[in-house]
Amino acid sequence: MTKSKKRVWLIISIVLVVTVITVLAIKKGNNSNSIKVATEFVELRKIVETVSANGKIQPAKDIKISPYISGEVVELYVKEGEFVKKGYKLARIDPEIYLRAYEKTEASLNTSQANQANSKARLSQSKAQFVKSELDFKRSKTLWEKKVISDSDFETAKSNYDVSKADVAAAEESYRSSQFQVSSAKASLKESKENLNRTTIYAPNDGTVSKLSVDVGERVTGASTFSAGTEIMRIADLEVLEVNVEVNENDIVRVNLLDTAIIEVDAYLNRDFKGLVTEIATSANTIGVSADQVTNFDVKIKMLKTSYEDLIKSDAAISSPFRPGMSATVEIETETAVNIKTIAIQAVTTRADTSGRMKTAKEKREEERLSSEKGIGSSTDKIEEYVFVYEEGKAKLRKVKTGIQDNKYIEVTEGLKDGDEIIVAPYRAVSKTLKNNDNVEIVKKDELFKSDKDN
Repeated sequence: MTKSKKRVWLIISIVLVVTVITVLAIKKGNNSNSIKVATEFVELRKIVETVSANGKIQPAKDIKISPYISGEVVELYVKEGEFVKKGYKLARIDPEIYLRAYEKTEASLNTSQANQANSKARLSQSKAQFVKSELDFKRSKTLWEKKVISDSDFETAKSNYDVSKADVAAAEESYRSSQFQVSSAKASLKESKENLNRTTIYAPNDGTVSKLSVDVGERVTGASTFSAGTEIMRIADLEVLEVNVEVNENDIVRVNLLDTAIIEVDAYLNRDFKGLVTEIATSANTIGVSADQVTNFDVKIKMLKTSYEDLIKSDAAISSPFRPGMSATVEIETETAVNIKTIAIQAVTTRADTSGRMKTAKEKREEERLSSEKGIGSSTDKIEEYVFVYEEGKAKLRKVKTGIQDNKYIEVTEGLKDGDEIIVAPYRAVSKTLKNNDNVEIVKKDELFKSDKDN
């Protein structure tokens, strides 16, 4: 090979080396300016949208036992947690004063009945006297018209007739009065007898004594028009339980009767129970005033016994595994969709037309919830949703429309196609710093989080 050829090859080699080094340097420089991100592909999934709420377990039937009468509790025949049948004796209030009242009204009835008998006898006498006076008057009138008797004799007969007639009217009135007195005495006797019987309190239905509020020796107040009376105890049907929760006004429109619910009870960790929505309040519970008020609606969820049958202990004092007042968290399944395009929920960002500040879908929904709880209306700015699609090392901002969601994924109804690679992390980049056409470098999530931790 001649020297000239060697020189040419040497120059070519140097140019190639310089070119490679330059390309590598440029690539390295680009990578050093790239934002490290993690991605996921658009996939078809099943999504179950839920509404979350917290509440307490309560018996569907929980009867407050209050006395009809006032007095001192002298006997308690049951203990808390004891199962009772309908008609079972529960408690007894001191009957002494009610026994005396009964005896007094009974004596009053006897007196009234005696007076009624006397009034009836007087009425009979008055009627008999009236009949005699009437005959005498008619006879005297005939004789007087024939001038057989004097005027004074006629006037005497007429006066006797008028007096006996008035006596009959008075006797009838007295008899009617005695009848009213007897009726009143009978009503008083009936009332006093009922009060005496009410000193013993019986179970109105089968159930478990879920709460015992008084002890022997305590005084209780009877129920009246203006008072519910002292609560002595509660009898609950623990065979049918429900969870009473409050649902925010933003979510209540998505809840329907017979929606399925997944129930978590604090006392049974890592165990899910099933239930059905059985009641939705039509009126709201408003807490607070003006801008700070929170508007919720009461919802009742019946717990399905089939989901906890294995926890029932037939040989225990209380067979039910749950107690009234236990804390529970429910996830009400409001809508289910299958084979729909979905992406990770944190990949969706939102922003108003008037602001460049990006927000994640989670942030947006949380702001809406807080605004509702504080009574603040939603922003009037048009809110648009976006995702960042990975395309050849670039982050491409793309507008999308979304549908239902669960805790991890959200449905995309417009803007994406199957197989699109979506940037899902890091959270700060997606929600704040990442911009359209930014250089990005895909790494595994573990490496991404490790990098953040090291920094």
